[in-house]
Amino acid sequence: MHNGDESLATLLGGRRAALDSVVPVAGFVAGWLAGGRSIALGAGIAVLAGAAVAVWRLRQGRPPAATVVSLLLVCLGAIVALRTGRAEDFFLVRLLTNAASALAWAGSILVRWPFLGLIVGTVLGQKARWRRDPALLRAYQAASWVWVCQYMVRLLIFVPLWWTGHVVWLATAQVVLTWPLVAACLAVSWWVLRRSLPPGHPGLRHPQAAPTGTDAGATHQ
Repeated sequence: MHNGDESLATLLGGRRAALDSVVPVAGFVAGWLAGGRSIALGAGIAVLAGAAVAVWRLRQGRPPAATVVSLLLVCLGAIVALRTGRAEDFFLVRLLTNAASALAWAGSILVRWPFLGLIVGTVLGQKARWRRDPALLRAYQAASWVWVCQYMVRLLIFVPLWWTGHVVWLATAQVVLTWPLVAACLAVSWWVLRRSLPPGHPGLRHPQAAPTGTDAGATHQ
């Protein structure tokens, strides 16, 4: 594989996106504890922290859509916790989004449109040209399973903690399973990508169209 290819962490900016989700969580738990387990105070601080992060990211030039989605998740979590009166329900939206993400990523692999290929292809300005390269398509499929596993790990830890109402441990898990887990996922999926490509393949930036009549199904599904 071409030595000049960037790592996935460089291409996808994993550290920035991961850290953004930690700040509002820390704010929620800090407010909840400082206010004598006040959900209202925790929710208010979380929303303010999320808004501050959003403004900061927008000023840095982060895509508005990603920033709005991050803030929306914080607001939804705060609303759910306020409505149910259960502080642990602040994390329910994140739990559900992880479950939905695991299903979506697995589905994308099965229909041969792996999300990792879609994301990296978009970042590299390739549109769907990577799908015309059978080796690259298979590599993206293999590496995308690493992301499915990432979401499943979160669920295996979050669900019991949410079910038993361990708010502080939920926040701790959110921190531990954000950047460290994302970093591990990026590293492992990058390794899987590189290992899955045959010797001599020019890399992610240079998809190779399949010879006529070879692996045609990959380009028409």
